[in-house]
Amino acid sequence: MKKHYIIPVVAALIIGLGTKQFFFPPIKAVADIPAISSVSMNVLQMNIDHPNRNSHPQQKMNDMSFVFSETD
Repeated sequence: MKKHYIIPVVAALIIGLGTKQFFFPPIKAVADIPAISSVSMNVLQMNIDHPNRNSHPQQKMNDMSFVFSETD
């Protein structure tokens, strides 16, 4: 008897989602960035643009995530 109630609910959901997609289509993203602009990479230009890439300050942290206290 419960199957008779499920069928109209599923049908109403499918029809509702279909009409939503018809009246409110998905909006395309505004960003238009190509995935790959070129196959080659200009390493010299990277060194010119970022000459101090290895001298950034580093944050020191005391990672104790795998230290367990001994309990008897």
